Amino acid sequence: MAERSRTDQYGFEWPEDFDFSAYDAYESSYIQVLARRSRKWKSLLGHKEKVKKNRTVKRYVRKGIPKEFRPLAWMTLSGAQMRMDSQPQLYQHLLTQQPQPEVKESIDQDLHRTFPENIYFCDTLDPTGLRQPLCNVLTAFALKNPKIGYCQGFNFIVGVMLLILRDEQKTFWLLDTLITQILPDLYSPGMAGLKAEIAVLAELIRQKEAGIYDNVEREGVPWAVVFTRWFICLFIDVLPIETVLRIWDCLFYEGVKVLHRVGITLVLRNKEQILHSKGFDGITKDFKATTTDIRNLECHQLMQDIFTIPGSFPRAKIQELREKFLRLRQNRGMGLLQEDNFLCPITQRSGTPSGG
Repeated sequence: MAERSRTDQYGFEWPEDFDFSAYDAYESSYIQVLARRSRKWKSLLGHKEKVKKNRTVKRYVRKGIPKEFRPLAWMTLSGAQMRMDSQPQLYQHLLTQQPQPEVKESIDQDLHRTFPENIYFCDTLDPTGLRQPLCNVLTAFALKNPKIGYCQGFNFIVGVMLLILRDEQKTFWLLDTLITQILPDLYSPGMAGLKAEIAVLAELIRQKEAGIYDNVEREGVPWAVVFTRWFICLFIDVLPIETVLRIWDCLFYEGVKVLHRVGITLVLRNKEQILHSKGFDGITKDFKATTTDIRNLECHQLMQDIFTIPGSFPRAKIQELREKFLRLRQNRGMGLLQEDNFLCPITQRSGTPSGG
């Protein structure tokens, strides 16, 4: 039997306590799924250089984009390729400029914290490494979007994009499209969009399983404690990398409601445990357990579950709830609400004075 590599296919070192038996058991069947999806996508695309949205493509995306087609699919389905083609010189132009000192300092501080367990990010002297491209993309984005600047969490998002796209300019445009077009309010100054998405997810849980909602409220645990990292990092470092990539496949096609579907599914698959959780520590421990559940390795099954377990999910309903919670915050003024005190430190931002 061949010796196992010390890293997975994306360059991440295996954790010391990793359950290889469960992983190998699932991988043996999932590899057949990957081969089948690869044939389907090859037939769908042929020699095309773009993917157009339609019902068939949506179904294919939900079933998983093969690794070799991911860069093309992400760039075209998100709209990033079209935006890059319209301003092909912008990225290089931005790299000739200097960011605000506080932005540069924040980015520099986070570079060494970005996937230190990944062989492509751990060595600053490796000319083929991704740490310098990571710095370049984060800096260029902050320069283009001074009101947003840099948010902790962007480093992980860009890191994953670089691992898949292996292209600085494409990564810059995919990040810009994700943050400004697909998730336009999530990283807004004051994090009002993030707080609204957390409130929407909590309300959806109340509608799907009132017992869980009532228990969390009764124990006095702010929803921001358990959900902030899920949204701000788009499940990176929360779920296994292959599972994250499958979620992102759908995110670039369908938008933020995919994140809500994942959140609801994780909670409902562990509802019996959460229903009986007690106290702050118990609640937070059991919500964390929803993300460390061994079943999350089975990304194909999880993706099937997120489109079945939560049931109907009209986009208009999500938007109505989002607007409701944004109005509620405005009516209460911009002072701190209870959950604001519990937003993760990862939501800290650096931008121009006008960006907050």
